[in-house]
Amino acid sequence: MLRLGLTGQSTAKLQVLCLGCHSDDIEIGCGGSVLGLAGQYTDCELHWVVFSGTGQREAEARRAAGLFAGPERLRGPVFKGFRDGFMPYMGAEVKAAFEELKQAVSPDLIFTHNRQDAHQDHRLIAELTWNTFRNHLILEYEIPKYDGDLGRPNVFAPLSAELCRKKVAYLMESFESQRGKAWFTEDTFLSLMRLRGMECNAPSGFAEAFYSRKLVLGFPDL
Repeated sequence: MLRLGLTGQSTAKLQVLCLGCHSDDIEIGCGGSVLGLAGQYTDCELHWVVFSGTGQREAEARRAAGLFAGPERLRGPVFKGFRDGFMPYMGAEVKAAFEELKQAVSPDLIFTHNRQDAHQDHRLIAELTWNTFRNHLILEYEIPKYDGDLGRPNVFAPLSAELCRKKVAYLMESFESQRGKAWFTEDTFLSLMRLRGMECNAPSGFAEAFYSRKLVLGFPDL
């Protein structure tokens, strides 16, 4: 199968915008891909935006962002301070936050939530991502949860087993407040990446998966 790579388009550096409703969403949904990009692209800036979280949750997110993106590539994290579970009822304020983002960065790649996610906050952020960034490559990540809303993604990022283990180790190390939850376990995260790795025939057997609603190919000399 043909594999596609990334090159920076908007600036000399590859600009990646990572959006998450809660302090661990980015890391769970695309942490392995972020680690891979940070390791592969020397000219890469990772813009990190979290829409909720204060106190311990904010501190955990700051630590995790530094581990996943690396301090030399990390831009942020920026915390918007919206109330967890109430974002659809603050739609105007969340939309205004997106307009500020639009003025601050023109990313080559955006990681965001899936529009079919069962969590209402996640769906709003996905919708506003597409509403705001209309000419950008957007990949929607998945978050395993009690609701059982995992679907059939159509974009896969094969990852080495070592990178997957690093992702899981960083998750468990960073988010102490979440460790008591039944689903927040090493097995959960590794199992999902193993399943997606099987689906895309990844050489290592592991992958992260995403949903792409629109992808434009730029063939040279056409």
